[in-house]
Amino acid sequence: MSSSPGLHGALWQRRYVRGPWPWRAALYLLTGVLTGVLTLAVLLLLAVAGGALAVLLVGLPLLLTLALSGIPLAALERRRLRLVDPCPLAPVHGEPNGTGLTAWLRTRLRERATWRELAYALLTAVVLWPLEAVTVGTALTVCGGLIAAPVVLAASGGEEVRVLKLWLVHSYPAAFGALLAGLALLPVFAYPLGVLAAWRATLTRALLTDSGAGARLRELDRSRSRLVDAFEAERRRIERDLHDGAQQRLVALSMTLGLARLESPAEPLAGLLAKAHGEADTALVEIRELIRGIHPQVLTDRGLGAAVEDVADRSVVPVDLDLDLPERLPGAVESGVYFAVCEALANAARHSDAARVRVSGRVARGRLVVEVADDGRGGASADDGTGLQGVADRLSVLDGRLILSSPPGGPTVFRLEVPVPGASGRP
Repeated sequence: MSSSPGLHGALWQRRYVRGPWPWRAALYLLTGVLTGVLTLAVLLLLAVAGGALAVLLVGLPLLLTLALSGIPLAALERRRLRLVDPCPLAPVHGEPNGTGLTAWLRTRLRERATWRELAYALLTAVVLWPLEAVTVGTALTVCGGLIAAPVVLAASGGEEVRVLKLWLVHSYPAAFGALLAGLALLPVFAYPLGVLAAWRATLTRALLTDSGAGARLRELDRSRSRLVDAFEAERRRIERDLHDGAQQRLVALSMTLGLARLESPAEPLAGLLAKAHGEADTALVEIRELIRGIHPQVLTDRGLGAAVEDVADRSVVPVDLDLDLPERLPGAVESGVYFAVCEALANAARHSDAARVRVSGRVARGRLVVEVADDGRGGASADDGTGLQGVADRLSVLDGRLILSSPPGGPTVFRLEVPVPGASGRP
């Protein structure tokens, strides 16, 4: 386990007591006490009430809440950890596979991170906060009692005061001597507080992350990015070869056949030439559609917004556009989202009996969010052979996801979310 890099590194520096780290460590431990007390109260309330009412089935939601209680505590701890550890904790929960509370609960209850966070909540409520309370309480009691001696003596009329319930002080010089002793003890207590806070941060990081899985996921992300780049390069090569090679040959063949028809009008050669000319024209149209299907030229030249506008103009169902997109996005993102929108519009035309479709898109919080909504009959599913599973798989390669909401009777909403590196967009 690696210790907290911020506070742990500061503990070995001579200027530790003169910097902000002792105060941040004390604040971290003090807020840990408050968090632990609140966690203990919530866990006891949910356990007692849920157990007592479980016979009447009313307590089952309370017991379910108890099982999930570690999730909000872990989210709070990840934020609170920034007091002593500048390195943020990576998220450990995955995105639900659908919309609604049921999909969210199903995903969370299957995750190992949920149960690790519940164990962390129990540890916080039973063990950690009492240890923090004793340490912080001792420091506050000793230093605070000594520093407050002159004030307490003045409040008692200047007669006498018992400092830390150990000895009597009858004069102001002795009271101020106790104050100086309290100030001198502050650096002494700064180190135990710092050590405990660093250990607490290390324990939090160890319990709220899965280092082995995290390393494997990072390597998987890197390899996936390399595969995406290789796929995009190969796709562009095929597109270029078709455009510059086969298409140009078909154009030349069609022109040659046209000239041959003009020079050989006699039957039956003229009929054969006309048929061959028609076949060449048909093949030329098909290869142009194939090139467009691989990667439309407008997407390469003008970006995702213009490409979506182009496919909307060619849609058999009227499409309303509400796009607020950056001028250009990463090529893999543009390509994946474009073909996802094409699939959604094709499904709306073929299966939903929709009269109108609305496509909206913008970048928000570092993610490209595109929604395709139609007013059709609904009932769409990723398992009904409409190609939606392929869209979801293609987006997952980009670390994105497809969220489908299509109740019977409609409306159907395809929501595409893809991370965009370096983009912030609207909050």
